[in-house]
Amino acid sequence: MAALLSSSDPQPFSHANRGSKVPLLVLCDHASNRVPEALGTLGVADHHLEAHIAWDIGAHNVAQRIVEQTGARGVFSGFSRLVIDCNRPLRNPTLVPEISDGIEITANQNLSREDLGKRLEEIYLPYHFAVVEALSEFAAKNIEPFVLSIHSCTPVINGLARPWAIGIAHSPDERGSRPLLNALRQTDDLEVGDNEPYTVDHDDYTIYVHALDRGLKHALIEIRQDLIGDDEGARLWADRLCRVLSDLSWI
Repeated sequence: MAALLSSSDPQPFSHANRGSKVPLLVLCDHASNRVPEALGTLGVADHHLEAHIAWDIGAHNVAQRIVEQTGARGVFSGFSRLVIDCNRPLRNPTLVPEISDGIEITANQNLSREDLGKRLEEIYLPYHFAVVEALSEFAAKNIEPFVLSIHSCTPVINGLARPWAIGIAHSPDERGSRPLLNALRQTDDLEVGDNEPYTVDHDDYTIYVHALDRGLKHALIEIRQDLIGDDEGARLWADRLCRVLSDLSWI
């Protein structure tokens, strides 16, 4: 069976600061809009691959800046969530979406088990193994890192504007997310969403499996894409989050 990825494709994940002892792990499940060369454009127009359906616009830029400023460890996905969504459990029907925001993803229609298996084995599993590797290395050093999962959301959905500059999504364990939310609300008069625009549920695979199930403090954040879509916005938000995280002593 021929492999999906070729030598011209990027790796399925990227690391930052391997070996770091800073007790912070920054994750970005939707860091990239890349598509394997063998899949072309997935049968969608190029401009859709630049849009929110393909990735979390600005999220990787913010995440990368945070790890650079803090020395934290980072693990970032390497391919578009239209190829396979690294933040979905295997049972979720949007793991490989056939339609996203009304756009048909032609290459995902009637996907064979063999083709699904390639995406799992070459993209999805390596990303999650990289997260496990990072956490295992922390554990070997007797470090319990705070796990920060960075996402971004559209400023408008279904014709309704989202007023929140940033939202903090809570899992059943709020030891990390609640202090972060409270600290952000005291910063710059921000409009901070409490479980807005999304809550964390079992379909948020990364936080549940790698943080909640391990008993690690964690938070999933959603920053509005119009605020971090350029380098200046990403820098401002990374600076803000670094200040808050530092004040909270990594929660």
